[in-house]
Amino acid sequence: MRTRVNLDIDVLRTFVTGMELGSFARAATRLGRSPSAISAQLRKLEDQIGLPLVQRSGRGLVLTEPGHALLSYAKRLVELNDDAVRAVRAPDLEGSVRLGLPADFAERWLPSVLHRFGKTYPRVKVEVHIEQSASLIERISHGTLDVALAWSSHPTSKHARQIADVDLSWVGPTSGTPSRGGHSEPVLLVVADGPCAIRATATSLLDDAGIPWRIAVATPSLAGVWASVEAGLGITLRATMSVPAHLSVIDPTPAGLPHARTLPLFLHVADGQLHDAAEGLTEMAVDEALRLVRPQGAAVPRDP
Repeated sequence: MRTRVNLDIDVLRTFVTGMELGSFARAATRLGRSPSAISAQLRKLEDQIGLPLVQRSGRGLVLTEPGHALLSYAKRLVELNDDAVRAVRAPDLEGSVRLGLPADFAERWLPSVLHRFGKTYPRVKVEVHIEQSASLIERISHGTLDVALAWSSHPTSKHARQIADVDLSWVGPTSGTPSRGGHSEPVLLVVADGPCAIRATATSLLDDAGIPWRIAVATPSLAGVWASVEAGLGITLRATMSVPAHLSVIDPTPAGLPHARTLPLFLHVADGQLHDAAEGLTEMAVDEALRLVRPQGAAVPRDP
C-alpha cells in the first residue's frame, strides 16, 4: 500500500503566498521568514509531491502542470484551514464590520469575500461602502470604516500597506476603438468624476507620450463608464480584471496608445486594535484580492 502523504499547511501557505504576491522574497517578508527558509519549504513541497512544481522561464519561475494543479488545491486547503480556525474560535461573535472598496472590485471580488465571511461569522453584519479611493482613505482616518482597499496611500494613513500591483488596460467597445480622426485629434476619454487615481494615470500616460486628449464623459459610477464606452463615446483606462465581457481590451501599439502600467493597491485599516471579525475580514480581503489580480501560474521572480 502506498504511504499517505500529509501536506503541511504551513508549506502550502508559503507556496500560495509566493505565487499570489508574485515573489517568494515578498512571501518571506509577509510570512516573517528568511528567503532561505522559504526556499527550503518549496523544496520540501516538491519532495512530498515527487514532481517539480515550478520551472525557470527567463529570469523568473512559472508553474509546471503539476504546479498548476496543486496551486488550485493548495488555495482551497489554506482557505479551509483558516476559515475552520476562525469559525471554532468565534462561533457566536456578533457586531458589525465596515468595509470600503473601489467600484472595480464590487462585481468580481465582493461576492466571494462576503460568502466566505458570512459562513465564518454568520452573526456579524457587514456594511459595504463603494466609493473613490480618496473618500475611502478619509473615512478610514475618521474612523468610519474598519477596512478598505484603495488605489493609493496617503501620508496621514498610518496603517496602510501595499498588497498588489494591479494591471491596467485601455478599454473600448467591441465594435472598434473610437477613431481620433488623425494624429492631431485628441483621444476621447471616459473617466470617473472627481479625484481618481486611474483617471490621473490615464492622462499622465497620454501626456508623457505627447498624445492630446479630451474628456468626453465624466461619470460618478463605474456602470456609467462602461455604458459610455459601449456607446462609442470614448475609451477608458481601468483595472484589467474588472473589464466586462461586452467590452474589449485595446492593443495599445496599433491603436497608437501608450502601454498601460500597473497601479498599486493598498489595504487600509483603522487605528487601534481590530476585533476578531474585522481581522478575519482583512485576511479574507487580501486573499481574494490577490487571487483576482494575479492570474494563476503567472511568472514570479526566481528569488528562492
